Amino acid sequence: MQYKQIKNKYIIRIDPGEEIVETLKKFCKTHNITAGTITGLGATNNVSIGLFELKTKTYHSKTFTDDHEIAPLYGNITTMNNDIYLHLHINICDTKHQSYSGHLNKAVVSATFEGVIEQIDGTIQREFNETMKLNLLSLK
Repeated sequence: MQYKQIKNKYIIRIDPGEEIVETLKKFCKTHNITAGTITGLGATNNVSIGLFELKTKTYHSKTFTDDHEIAPLYGNITTMNNDIYLHLHINICDTKHQSYSGHLNKAVVSATFEGVIEQIDGTIQREFNETMKLNLLSLK
């Protein structure tokens, strides 16, 4: 991974073989980024995306292992239990230009990933909501 900082923004490049979620989480920890947004695009051939089913309050995940464009990835950076918490969603497109979207569980870069992290001063916490069975923003 390579990066360049310009004011409160980090332009990043994640290289082939690197896993996006873990690389971003490690980067945020290293640079003490506890609140912010992430956008990006690139390519993957090993990605797992999920969907939260409200009725059963469970995640359903699907893994894709062929070539896919990432167009785009969006998310936010918060904290939970004193650790970085990334909430990322992704849209991927296959060779037939069929698109799939959902919560990003993991994605290994196949060609490149280019992203921008915009740091927000401060810390935003999450807490588990028993009713929804989700880790929700705590904006107290």
